[in-house]
Amino acid sequence: MKFFIDTADINEIKKANELGILDGVTTNPSLISKVKRPYLDVLKEIAKEVPGPVSAEVIALDCDGIVNEAKELAKIGGNIVIKVPLVADGLKAVKILTSMDIKTNVTLCFNSLQALMAAKAGATYISPFVGRLDDIASEGMEVVEEILTIYNNYDYDTEVIVASVRNPLHIKYAAMMGAHIATIPFSVFNSIIKHPLTDNGIAKFLEDYKKIPK
Repeated sequence: MKFFIDTADINEIKKANELGILDGVTTNPSLISKVKRPYLDVLKEIAKEVPGPVSAEVIALDCDGIVNEAKELAKIGGNIVIKVPLVADGLKAVKILTSMDIKTNVTLCFNSLQALMAAKAGATYISPFVGRLDDIASEGMEVVEEILTIYNNYDYDTEVIVASVRNPLHIKYAAMMGAHIATIPFSVFNSIIKHPLTDNGIAKFLEDYKKIPK
């Protein structure tokens, strides 16, 4: 399973990258607005820091606008992936961008039929938002399981990015289901590393070490 980090904070990205387990980055306008820097400057810095895929979201909602924006964003670097909203014009744009060898991440997916349409359009990645589904009393991980089943049934190459991750359980269940990728906020990255028994064990070993005759 690949781990992406869901942030536009370059310091968080560097810290996650230092762990040696980071495979890519996902961003969006909301995340970039938090760092209060120009959109393209942030994307360029992230693309240089991380050799893996970096998802950069378009603002346009019409097909021509999406394609034109995507072509400009793709100039930033070979690892840029164009994040496209799951709307009709978005699917049209994905088809065009795929024919141009520009990778796409279809975002704001909330059911398996949307994911099926994205795969048929040629999306490189699909991003079901599990946390937002949980927020409205739906089962986000059930949608992921349905998408994986459909994709496996028809051998689609589209990879599933489990997005809107809120807690370590989302990551555990995603891995058990065979999801390709989880994109994880920095706070959750920290929580999946830590365990109180690990900390207690280290403290006990260190205390016992002091008792060894010198």
